[in-house]
Amino acid sequence: MRTAYSVETVRAAERLLMDRLPEGALMRRAAAGLAAVCAELLARRTGRVYGSRVVLLVGPGDNGGDALYAGARLARRGAGVTAVPMDPGRVHPGGLAALRGAGGRVAEAVPRRVDLVVDGLVGIGGRGGLRPAAAALVEQIPDGALVVAADLPSGVDADTGEVAGAAVRADVTVAFGAYKPGLLIDPGASRAGAVALVDLGLGAVLPGPGAQALQHADVAALLPVPTATSDKYRRGVVGVLAGSRQYPGAAVLAVAGALRGGAGAVRYVGPADRAVLARYPETLIGPGRVQAWVAGPGLGEGRAGEVAELLAQDVPVLVDADGLRGLDPGVLRARAAPTLLTPHAGEAAALLGVARESVEAGRLAAVRALAERYGATVLLKGSTTLVAGAGGPVRVNPTGTAWLATAGSGDVLAGLAGALLAGGLSGADAGAVAAYLHGLAARRAASGAPVLAQQVAEALPGAWRDVRSPDPSPGTTG
Repeated sequence: MRTAYSVETVRAAERLLMDRLPEGALMRRAAAGLAAVCAELLARRTGRVYGSRVVLLVGPGDNGGDALYAGARLARRGAGVTAVPMDPGRVHPGGLAALRGAGGRVAEAVPRRVDLVVDGLVGIGGRGGLRPAAAALVEQIPDGALVVAADLPSGVDADTGEVAGAAVRADVTVAFGAYKPGLLIDPGASRAGAVALVDLGLGAVLPGPGAQALQHADVAALLPVPTATSDKYRRGVVGVLAGSRQYPGAAVLAVAGALRGGAGAVRYVGPADRAVLARYPETLIGPGRVQAWVAGPGLGEGRAGEVAELLAQDVPVLVDADGLRGLDPGVLRARAAPTLLTPHAGEAAALLGVARESVEAGRLAAVRALAERYGATVLLKGSTTLVAGAGGPVRVNPTGTAWLATAGSGDVLAGLAGALLAGGLSGADAGAVAAYLHGLAARRAASGAPVLAQQVAEALPGAWRDVRSPDPSPGTTG
């Protein structure tokens, strides 16, 4: 599992560790790790480090010092290293001396011919966008150069992933000591590229994380797997209230996700029963006992009363799409059984009474606000899917593909998560596992081409097999 920590938490851990180590030890460790990643990237691109052209974009703080010391290591291996300070009067003195001692030089502008650029402008304490001098240097990065960010791409908020104005777009980010939430959450995550973690020894002093990203082994450990004594009722029955005469396909897709979510049976209630049975004859039709409900996909207007009836039952309920309209926070907060809400950004904005743009720009704050206001677990769909409960770390989903932005994919996800709720998973676990499997299935189905929601549902068994295999998780550099 990838765990990410706030700036305040990381800073406190660094102070504790620095009290136990010789002066400058942490910076040397960070620089060594940064230089090693840069050397590997140069070897892949040019076949060697010697003779390659490296530019350091240097800020006035420790982040700039990390870049300078890393540049000195590369210069000693024969690279031509040029440092371009944001403020020539404020440069880390020890790092600058090390670079010059290794044969590096200082320039006022970024050279046109560059193999690799190291972004050491702003560290994890940066807030509110880049200063004009830093933004001007970012604009000078040549097209085609590899860009490596030291700890975090400059212009990205480390705690939230928010981007206010110009920001570095890195090919690789070398995180020092711990992942930061902004490396996992969009829009920051899309700026970070591949993320490599350099171990500084902070693990012994770091407390609980602020964000988590599951990996294959974590998901495999949570999957409900039947035993020799299981029957369809012990495995869980999930009820689906979905679809309408206008949107019968939503019911079919929600049932498709539920059938492949590990539940023993799926019970459908709604006007699209003929369409559901034509596609999935194993579906149970009509009211009956269930261990969890999925309510909302394709319901259309005027059916809030049906959703309210389900929320009055003492079983877990997932509310999606049309079911999210007009929800009463007081009703949800009073429920004893788990509630899982699965909005996209527009629906989240309506639930919070804010503009959609504010949700998209501040996804972490939005999902936490929703969980707090409604007393529920919230799965906020989007380029980075987030799952938050009233307490504990936010789950950040690392799987998926842009091809998932297609009609009906959310219906499949709702059914899948509902089945996992019926199988006994908590709201947070059901949401995080469903998002992970859903993203994997989409990758399998798409393979770089457009994909239909039905194809995502059909690829879910393969995603289950993937996470239960010994192969490494996707995107787990470091």
